[in-house]
Amino acid sequence: MRPTPTPLPLTLHSAEQVRALDTRLIAAGTPGFELMQRAAHAAWRALRRRWPEAGEITVLAGRGNNAGDGYLIAALARRAGWRVRVLALGEPAALGGDAALAHAEAQAAGVEIRPWSECAPLAGVLVDALLGTGLSGAVREPYAQVIRLMVASGLPVLAVDIPSGLHADSGAPLGVAVRAELTVTFVGLKLGLLTGAGPELCGELQFDDLQGDAELLAQAPSVAQRLDVANLPRLAPRVPTAHKGQFGHLLVVGGDLGMGGAALLGADAALRAGAGLVSLAIREEHVAAALVRRPEVMCAGVLSANQLLPLLERADVCVVGPGLGQGAWGRGLLSAVAAVERPQVWDADALNLLAAGRVAAPRLGVLTPHPGEAARLLGITTAEVQADRPAAARALAQRLGLVVVLKGAGSLIAAPDGRLALCDRGHPAMAGAGLGDVLAGLLGALLAQGLAPFEAACLAVWLHARAGERLAEQGRGLAAGDLPPAIRQLLEELCPCLN
Repeated sequence: MRPTPTPLPLTLHSAEQVRALDTRLIAAGTPGFELMQRAAHAAWRALRRRWPEAGEITVLAGRGNNAGDGYLIAALARRAGWRVRVLALGEPAALGGDAALAHAEAQAAGVEIRPWSECAPLAGVLVDALLGTGLSGAVREPYAQVIRLMVASGLPVLAVDIPSGLHADSGAPLGVAVRAELTVTFVGLKLGLLTGAGPELCGELQFDDLQGDAELLAQAPSVAQRLDVANLPRLAPRVPTAHKGQFGHLLVVGGDLGMGGAALLGADAALRAGAGLVSLAIREEHVAAALVRRPEVMCAGVLSANQLLPLLERADVCVVGPGLGQGAWGRGLLSAVAAVERPQVWDADALNLLAAGRVAAPRLGVLTPHPGEAARLLGITTAEVQADRPAAARALAQRLGLVVVLKGAGSLIAAPDGRLALCDRGHPAMAGAGLGDVLAGLLGALLAQGLAPFEAACLAVWLHARAGERLAEQGRGLAAGDLPPAIRQLLEELCPCLN
């Protein structure tokens, strides 16, 4: 037995793919009950590491294999001398297959097993073995009542494989869902654990491959890739004779009256991320302040689209939207940007104007909507986007033929060809104004330095999230302007400027 959990894998699967993988592991010679025993041992080890002095557990067991895991955990805890009770929903005699064997083992170990009732005591660490990954509709009674009482109890919860009520593919809660402090998941890492409500409901997430055949696991179909140092795109080192003209001329367009800071944040991020030249097209009223703040940026006050055209001709990449506004000034500039054949990053009001039908989408580039903006672009509600974030990101990418970054917990990067990546980094301290503007400028800088849109988006999202994590060690009060220097440091660690 391994003393520590397996590191989180980079490959993410659907619930159906993991079930198919279970079947293949069994067909390859590992009995299903042995896999169940391995899962129970992994969960029990995790429970003891997290709550070594608890001494008591209450297992909430459903009717399927997830319940089987719970019964085996109960047997292990009982043999270790802990106080153990299982509260069973449904008749244990109706269990079949491996779950029935697990129930018999719990009985043999002397575990107290009683039917669930709303008066049943909840004590110690609660072990959620109610519902597995097969759930697709709203949680029904009596499971919904059990989950509500578990949440209301305030007791620590270990979720076995997945918090009951969480959709394994979308990360959406299905009516009600268990809120775990620790989730131990098995065989294949499910996409829904890492996006939407998944991170909040899972708490600390641990993974165990149950010692499955490495070749089978590597060959399994997947739905997405989790971004990490091992699979991130890289910028190439620079040669000693490098000059600014080799790393792209980026133009940031935005900053209507009262919103000049948003556009300047994007330009600052682009500089810190290595763009060779950065220009800023902004309201004339903001030029003086912008030059004082960042004299390295070539700052131009523009009144109309006609004045923007010479700047567009010189640019290699455009970032448009931060502080753009939705008035006549912003609409005119966006129309001019959309007409040029350049890689583009559209954010903020550029997305709102696109959703309103005021402009056509660019032919090449990246959109960076938050869930509300994505909802407007798709013509649905924000709740519908959050109910299936992967589907929303893919739909938007395919509809517009562009790479889409759907921001939020478990940010998703979707390409028109179906590729999907997920970033599980970041920190709640990043919930503040201006951080999206920094991401847009960073993304534009990576495009300007030669990365393709999907690769640039993956690297930008990861760098942005990791920089936020580092800065959030100081707690609340993270300002968007704090990020560019941290991004610069991370980029150098990941992609050194020199060999």
